[in-house]
Amino acid sequence: MEERHKRILQRNRVNLVSDLNPSDMYDGLLSKGIFTQDMIDEIKRSGTRRDQARQLVRDLETRGSRAFPALIECLREKGQHSLPDLLLAGEPQSQPLPLPVHVRPVVRPLPVYSHVDTVVTPVYPSQPVRPLPITPVYPSQPVRPLPTPTTPSLSPEREFGKPRATGRVRRDSIQSYKMDASPCGHCLIINNVDFEPQSELNNRTGSNIDCDKLERRFQSLNFIVLVKRNLKQKQIRQELSALSKKDHSQCDCCVVIMLSHGTEVSHNRFPGAVHGVDGPNVPVQLITNYLNGQNCPSLQGKPKLFFIQACGGGERDTGFEVTPDEDRPCIGGTDDQTDAMPMSSSSDSLSTPSDEPDARATLPTPSDILVSYSTFPGYVSWRDTQAGSWYVETLDNVLEDNAADNDLVTMLMMVNHEVSQNSAKGLYKQMPGSFNFLRKLLYFQVLPCQRPIQA
Repeated sequence: MEERHKRILQRNRVNLVSDLNPSDMYDGLLSKGIFTQDMIDEIKRSGTRRDQARQLVRDLETRGSRAFPALIECLREKGQHSLPDLLLAGEPQSQPLPLPVHVRPVVRPLPVYSHVDTVVTPVYPSQPVRPLPITPVYPSQPVRPLPTPTTPSLSPEREFGKPRATGRVRRDSIQSYKMDASPCGHCLIINNVDFEPQSELNNRTGSNIDCDKLERRFQSLNFIVLVKRNLKQKQIRQELSALSKKDHSQCDCCVVIMLSHGTEVSHNRFPGAVHGVDGPNVPVQLITNYLNGQNCPSLQGKPKLFFIQACGGGERDTGFEVTPDEDRPCIGGTDDQTDAMPMSSSSDSLSTPSDEPDARATLPTPSDILVSYSTFPGYVSWRDTQAGSWYVETLDNVLEDNAADNDLVTMLMMVNHEVSQNSAKGLYKQMPGSFNFLRKLLYFQVLPCQRPIQA
């Protein structure tokens, strides 16, 4: 598809998802060769009408230069004139859109060669050979031509002369999670600010700013938000256990946000741990186990998201020199602090007690889980006492600007890039990252206005 047409679809994605009826488009796009039956079946399996419309629009962008005019033609055939008018509003009127053309092959007679000495002279038949009439046949199911050594198999989106990419997963084969329940799910925020003296950890000034931002943000994404402050290690585990015992059968997603000091611990799957205000920590691996498919059956097959604003260790990253066009740092304030455990304290990591069967650390690798870390394992995470942490501030801004149009993994890459441009005290850097076990794309609901849902 031409870039200008892609931009039109992207600019009008919200209206298309809202008004487009995908079932009216399937037969027309199939008969015009834009989609195959397999692709249409895949779109139908993506979920609700809105999910199917969103998937259809994304798939159209991969189907070559004829996809956009074919969409316009199908919409007009079905009497949906408002959408074509909207899409064509930015198109030049002097150049009408080309409609799909069915090309008839040209049959030419092959020459017959006679050999005279060493000269090869082509001899053509005395009478012209009349080509057999070609009648188009439309089978009930699309027939894929078998490739031969001399004739490559051409798909609708592949233009002649361009090599087929190998080893790349087709984006149109990726489904999206169902995310249209209301409310979408539960969101638990644990915000540890005031630490007890025996913990030898500083208070986390500025964390309340992070907590308020995330509470408002996930309410605007149609989550029931529950905030718990200043929890000890045992209380953290109790809240996670209570969340795992809820009935999530009417929800589509679950979110856990940890705002605390952090440290390194040994792990099999997810690195790091977060501290209770009394000092002892809870490993991130154990935190995720509370909500996996075995311990929380009503969340099986549904996305479980964990956002960890805590240090991954005690190292401070000074970065490395880059070329001038890459070096665009944003200088942090003088009030930047870290969420690291002092390096002298390294024995507070606790193993899973045998009397708590609802959270075992040796379960198989979980599916449908994403853990987003504010910093790379082993390094500190920076927090401004006046504005909150770099990671949470950036995450909140990216969700606000992009949640209506982009999937979660794409938005987390935006967060990674933005945070990596910051510098603490003109010297130290930070690099967020995530462990992604999601199987599908995840698009949040975005409410037209912030409507808090009480927990």
